[in-house]
Amino acid sequence: MKRIMVLGVSAGVGKSTFAKRLGEKLDIDVYHLDRFYWEPGWQEATLEDFSARQREVVEKDQWIIEGNYRPTYEIRAERADTIIYLELPLMICLFRVLKRWWTHRGSTRPDLGEGCSERMEAAFLKFIVTTYRKRKKNMQERLLSFQEIGREKRVIQLRSKKDIQKFLDHAFSD
Repeated sequence: MKRIMVLGVSAGVGKSTFAKRLGEKLDIDVYHLDRFYWEPGWQEATLEDFSARQREVVEKDQWIIEGNYRPTYEIRAERADTIIYLELPLMICLFRVLKRWWTHRGSTRPDLGEGCSERMEAAFLKFIVTTYRKRKKNMQERLLSFQEIGREKRVIQLRSKKDIQKFLDHAFSD
């Protein structure tokens, strides 16, 4: 595993935290798509700029890129050798989103772009709740297509906090 995509079913599933811990274990730089996408003051980057930032990273020999962003999925998938998909129950994701907001309110998280202070909007929570099941189904289809790209591609699905911890604790031990 040298070029790793970390995807998740929803916000709050733990993509950023997992990617950071994995990067520390493997000594590979971690890139957060939210940092590429969000300009200061929560302004959206153009698709052109967002894509260019990703293309620059995927040309490197090693990387971990976390985030979903379906419109640019192929940029990462083409060069990735591994996808790690996190799927936790909806209620855990919602709890974590609220906890993250409470913990970081008024400041900018390390996985966000500069000048993007943590915020919470009802529309964001509604989006998580109303799209969770469909995203779960769509992700399975996407993961199957990734495996069909080539045999050298690896998909790892972690569906519980215990599975995630076990993977991080034991996947790289001698």
